Amino acid sequence: MNNSRRQFIKKAGLGLSAAYFLPQLISCKNRKAVSDSPFANLGVQLYSIRDLMAVNPTDSLQKVAKIGYKHVETFGIDTATKRFWGLDYKGLKKVLDDNGLKSHSGHYDMSKYFSRNYQDKEDLTLYFDAAKELGQEYVIAPVSPMFDISALKKDDFLYIAEQLNKAGEQAKKHGLKVAFHNHFWEFRDLGNGTKGEEVLLAFTEPDLVDFELDLYWAEKAGINPVSLFEKFPNRFKFWHIKDMDKAFTKTIVGPEFDKLDFRAISKEVKYAEVGTGNIDFISIAQAKDKAGLRYAFVEQDDIYIPNKFESLKKSYDYVQEKLAKI
Repeated sequence: MNNSRRQFIKKAGLGLSAAYFLPQLISCKNRKAVSDSPFANLGVQLYSIRDLMAVNPTDSLQKVAKIGYKHVETFGIDTATKRFWGLDYKGLKKVLDDNGLKSHSGHYDMSKYFSRNYQDKEDLTLYFDAAKELGQEYVIAPVSPMFDISALKKDDFLYIAEQLNKAGEQAKKHGLKVAFHNHFWEFRDLGNGTKGEEVLLAFTEPDLVDFELDLYWAEKAGINPVSLFEKFPNRFKFWHIKDMDKAFTKTIVGPEFDKLDFRAISKEVKYAEVGTGNIDFISIAQAKDKAGLRYAFVEQDDIYIPNKFESLKKSYDYVQEKLAKI
């Protein structure tokens, strides 16, 4: 066999090998990309099943894991007993570990810490200790002072931003970070088009404070989440994926609503399993990299079907089918 023919066969063989292996390599690459997706590695905010967690947290977490959720976001620490749902930190961590669940973040009340009217602020060190014991990376403030929502002014949001920066400095010493979770009132007009959420984004330090965007509440306030990602890129490391009932799509921010109390406004609020409501999650998900998304959670504040785990599964299945490959 002459050299030219031998070289031809060698090159052809390499070509055939590449042709054979390339689809597998591409497939592996795609599988890795999907498995790394915040939507494939989906979490759930346990507030969605708060009544069930209060009765039997171990059974509830087992069922959450069986659905396919990879991590959970905690809430409701009992600061007097240092427990969640009757479980001490080590006990809860063991239940999570036994079910292959992680907890990257938790909601910890900072309402008084954010209020200029309170001197007896929450003990953030207690929160940081709990987060560390659970293996969490983030302590998330779930709400601005609800007792003041109809009276919050720009100066109040500037104070909250200052407090978030201070909390971020403290958290850093514990190897943690803080984040802020919105509702609808942070998107009310404070004058000259200024919104509380934008004040918080503009006056907090990105290396100290991140944001958890509740997509439902942003949409319910008439805000396109993608516009926030474009204006404040890489600030929204967390999303709450929560859908809006198609019969309850009225915007609840503006002159008609801004002076009403929460009870009156709540008549215009109804949730739905993810993918069955009015929110275009596919379009929003396309902007995940601009947002800086790391962790995504299904949340439904109120579930209306009898089997709440069936509700969580419906939402989980939609995210896996429609968002996980984006």
